[in-house]
Amino acid sequence: MSRNLKRPASALLPLGALAAGFGLASAALAQTSTAPAAAETKAETKNDAKAETALPIVRARASAERAGKEDYQAVDTRIGKGKQELRDIPQSVTVVTEKLINDRNLDTMKEALKNTAGISFMAAEGGEEDIRLRGFSLQATGDIFSDGMRDPAFYERDTFNYDRMEVLRGSASMLFGRGSTGGAVNQVSKQPLLVTQGEVAATLGSGNYLRLTADANIRTGDESALRVNAMVTDAKNYGNKIDKKGVAAAYRFGIGNVDEVLISAYYLDNNNGINYGLPWIAKSKTDPTRVMLPIDARNYYGAASDYNAGSLTQGTLSHTHRFSSSNEIKTTLRLATIDRDQRASAIRFTAPVTAETLNDQTVLARSGGGVHAKIQNMDTAYLQSDYSGKHQWFGFTHSIQAGVDLAREKFNNFGISPQSPVMPKPTTTIGTPNDGAWVDESRRVTRLTSNFDAKSVGIYAQDLLQLSPHWKLLGGLRWDRFDGTYWQPELRNAADKVTQIEATRARVDSLWSKRAGLLYQPSATQSYHLSYSTSFNTSGDTYRFDPLGSNTPPEGSRNTELGAKLDFFDGRMSTRFALFYTDKYNERNRDELTVDPTNYVLSGARHAAGLEFDISGRITPQWEVYGSYAFIPDAKVDKGSAVNGVSLQGEAVGSRPGLTPRHSGTIWTTYKLNEAWRVGGGLNARSSDSPQLSPTIVAPSFVTADLMAEYTNGNLSLKFNATNITDELYADVLYRGHYVPGKPRTYQLTFAHKF
Repeated sequence: MSRNLKRPASALLPLGALAAGFGLASAALAQTSTAPAAAETKAETKNDAKAETALPIVRARASAERAGKEDYQAVDTRIGKGKQELRDIPQSVTVVTEKLINDRNLDTMKEALKNTAGISFMAAEGGEEDIRLRGFSLQATGDIFSDGMRDPAFYERDTFNYDRMEVLRGSASMLFGRGSTGGAVNQVSKQPLLVTQGEVAATLGSGNYLRLTADANIRTGDESALRVNAMVTDAKNYGNKIDKKGVAAAYRFGIGNVDEVLISAYYLDNNNGINYGLPWIAKSKTDPTRVMLPIDARNYYGAASDYNAGSLTQGTLSHTHRFSSSNEIKTTLRLATIDRDQRASAIRFTAPVTAETLNDQTVLARSGGGVHAKIQNMDTAYLQSDYSGKHQWFGFTHSIQAGVDLAREKFNNFGISPQSPVMPKPTTTIGTPNDGAWVDESRRVTRLTSNFDAKSVGIYAQDLLQLSPHWKLLGGLRWDRFDGTYWQPELRNAADKVTQIEATRARVDSLWSKRAGLLYQPSATQSYHLSYSTSFNTSGDTYRFDPLGSNTPPEGSRNTELGAKLDFFDGRMSTRFALFYTDKYNERNRDELTVDPTNYVLSGARHAAGLEFDISGRITPQWEVYGSYAFIPDAKVDKGSAVNGVSLQGEAVGSRPGLTPRHSGTIWTTYKLNEAWRVGGGLNARSSDSPQLSPTIVAPSFVTADLMAEYTNGNLSLKFNATNITDELYADVLYRGHYVPGKPRTYQLTFAHKF
């Protein structure tokens, strides 16, 4: 067999291995934990029954803050607007802490998200990706946030400045405005602390991988501190490449005082290669089911000149005023500029071929019939003010959250001009990967093809009412106004024929979003919840209006969840269980009944229902565990799209939407053998799946296994990571026309020094 053809490995580690990992952790919980007792928290209920209003404020020294460096477990979050205990949020939240990110060497947001269940990835035209949660879009609809503020989707995010990453599951427009059908992702930045400490690290690995990071926190006074994080990453990944660098600086003063100020700046520059992916292939002439190519994931068939360049420049000013130890208002202004210039090769067959006839001489075309370019820039300005506080009204304790946020987003899109020279990319073959072929991309001429100007405002209020020592009731309401204007210039081709007329399209939407929840907390270790929330998606979520979308109202979604958050081992271990039902009940469809429609009709509907389970913390002081699992047995199209009365592929009523795997999850555990040695390992798994609208394409289920060993001597440490140790061949990112293979077996060695 050729070295370039590789038969997909059968499930060397079946999905049952993931369940076995969770079973082991659950058994340990059952054997060594004591049942949560209601008597544990008499003091807690007394404290909750009183509103803390007395001044002066007791300063909470930042040196005592838990930054996520020491534990996989998180007990609080800021994803719910203001700092809250996770047990007080009647919705599922998964937290990936800095320690887990470091232990598994998760250097991008995408890699970190693979450690949260229910996540899948969709490729798209032009090489960009969308992230799906519970089968619903996250990234394309703008549901990625940074420190609670919207973070536009089209740049490759790095984890070097992450304190943690939080995933809120289910509809959340009451908190964030438009989007968030499946949920929202919040990246939490590292903050200056009142301590002088730091760490530098260097990682060497497969594919000529080199990564250097530095994290320096300097206490500059009794109430002030400076923190600087920096990163450089370089790799030559089997014909592809990584070349990125970033720096983040934050200065915080008045820490713990009545008035506290944070000033920060962030810069990230990517000049990476891009792997657009590989085409699906039919099994045989008689079986049209399309599957993955049996090709080594290390093979790269794009051009050496393909690239994905982008940058983010961002500045933030934040002011917190504390009225008391339990009442504060935080106002944040953030300005940012984002640029992207992406040139990709779509790999396609030049002649019909099946898996049976594929060989080293099979010819592959680069470009797929055109230049795949994404050239965009965006300027954003966000201003938000959030109040959180406790009050004693009418004999009840009220935990109030309220605020307002304003946004201005300007988006420009560019394309390749017809005056640009024609530069066809040379073909290649299955047997000649990484051949170094290239074209001079700098010769291409670009032109503006459209722009989008969006202005939005949101006002919200939420009350968590303490009904009794064990019962809490939550209610929240938000109003949003989204005003978008899309403009496209007249465009002509090389023959001076008009290919796009000049047009301006505008739309204003005003929407209400709701959130309600009931919590039962019989003790400090138990919290049970039932919740309902709504969300909406405007036609301008992706910063464009087509002629029909500009006349179409927003889509609506809702989420119902029954869940529990339980702690064990004196609070060292947290678990989360949830049953959920999420449905989009008025999805956009083309109007079949109108000869010349002017808008889409909101006639589509789909839903996903299932259960989720998370575990994080320490079973013993030496044994630490993190796991996340999702089972979605019920995902269906309830009302689909059709043309001339015939359902579109994948849109038939009762069919399962693509990018909604039945099983997905991860389990990771480490054990400290002694003061010097710590070992760990884990699994990532996903059941078979299909791209959106493509039920005849099947990406097989897979399980990958990772290992870690770390040696520590004082402030020095040496850590070894092996990823995908069985070299499993699997599809990581799916699309109708192609897929991107998952990372092959890699080895990395990290040297770190703390000071």
